[in-house]
Amino acid sequence: MKLPHPIQYQGSKRNLASTILKYFPSDVGKLIEPFAGTAAISVAAAYEGYTNAFIINELNKPLLELLKLIIEQPCEIANFYEKIWNAQHKDSIKHYYTIREEFNRTNDCRLFLYLLARCAKGAVRYNKDGCFNQSPDKRRKGTMPQTMKKNIYGVSSLLKGKAKLSAYDYRLFLKELSENDLVYMDPPYQGVCGNRDLRYYSGIHYQEFIEYLGELNDKNISYIISYDGKTGHKTYGKKLPNQLELKHLEIMVGRSTQATLLGKNEITYESLYLSPALQNRLNKNQRNNEAKQLNIFESNHA
Repeated sequence: MKLPHPIQYQGSKRNLASTILKYFPSDVGKLIEPFAGTAAISVAAAYEGYTNAFIINELNKPLLELLKLIIEQPCEIANFYEKIWNAQHKDSIKHYYTIREEFNRTNDCRLFLYLLARCAKGAVRYNKDGCFNQSPDKRRKGTMPQTMKKNIYGVSSLLKGKAKLSAYDYRLFLKELSENDLVYMDPPYQGVCGNRDLRYYSGIHYQEFIEYLGELNDKNISYIISYDGKTGHKTYGKKLPNQLELKHLEIMVGRSTQATLLGKNEITYESLYLSPALQNRLNKNQRNNEAKQLNIFESNHA
């Protein structure tokens, strides 16, 4: 089975998942995603077998409910998607706007899957009233039903019976965490949208987030954060402060589409931060692996 991804979502860490997983310790208890989005990291971690326990948290309730349906009732959501997708052929643009209007009226998460598959650039956008307002991609009609079904069943097979889903404030998870857990955080992208990211109903307060990270450090919790970034000489957002003692890495995302349209050849990088507790675990894992390799070498030459 290939790594499944039924939900198209701009900002998803789907394409960076393999790189992010390189910084996972070998002994993950629970994986917690307080800002899960499409849960791309949880899906990838389940696929690679890092853990069998996940907490997937997302404040965008239709998105969370859609994830729950995909995991718990794959047949229902796959059949519903196929029905809506097949109904678009007479006038697909009009059909899209009809579905969008119905979704904004009902918040039916089953409708949301079609909108995500068909909207322009997979870019989720909301207006000031919290209504989904992205236009359709006029060049394509969204993921084919058979491909969608395969991806839905793939995610379900990886996460069913292993994932707890919720829609809480990220700070409420502090009491549930233990030292063998791993928290992956991809909060609203402060560098582009300030305190409010239009992918979300609300943003997060920078100082409150810093204080929360300090509390995680006090409890010796391992965490990874995707936060700020840069394109060319332009940076997005504040770097996290040195007082948190985080290891700062830069991951190459690829060539900037916007820069290319402007005739520039610029590469986009995203920052990844590793907590002190995680750094210690990774160092311990490396020492253990080196010791095992040495023992194997000595046994073979005894």
